[in-house]
Amino acid sequence: MMPARFRMSKRGVGQLLRSDQVLAEMVRRAEVIKSVAEGIAPVGGPDDPHRGQYKASFFVQPVRRGGRRKDRAVAIVGNTAPWGAHVEYGTERVTAHHVLLRAAQVGGR
Repeated sequence: MMPARFRMSKRGVGQLLRSDQVLAEMVRRAEVIKSVAEGIAPVGGPDDPHRGQYKASFFVQPVRRGGRRKDRAVAIVGNTAPWGAHVEYGTERVTAHHVLLRAAQVGGR
């Protein structure tokens, strides 16, 4: 019996990484991360004029050619609130909440 042989096609792998199926899976995972982020996002205190706006500002953006080399399908999870980076990373006056980091760690499977 002869051993099986495999010959990889770089073009074929590239087509697979940009395929509708891979993009759909990336969007599915991003939606899970978004859902977790919305569940753990701070909403602000009762006197906050923007109460709940951060929590309501998460989005998922599918990208056919993303990644470092722009060679694969990805889905981006982000937040459009103007102070979103301050909530995520903190400042000298705001404690970092790491909402997207924690959501990705929990929901990115």
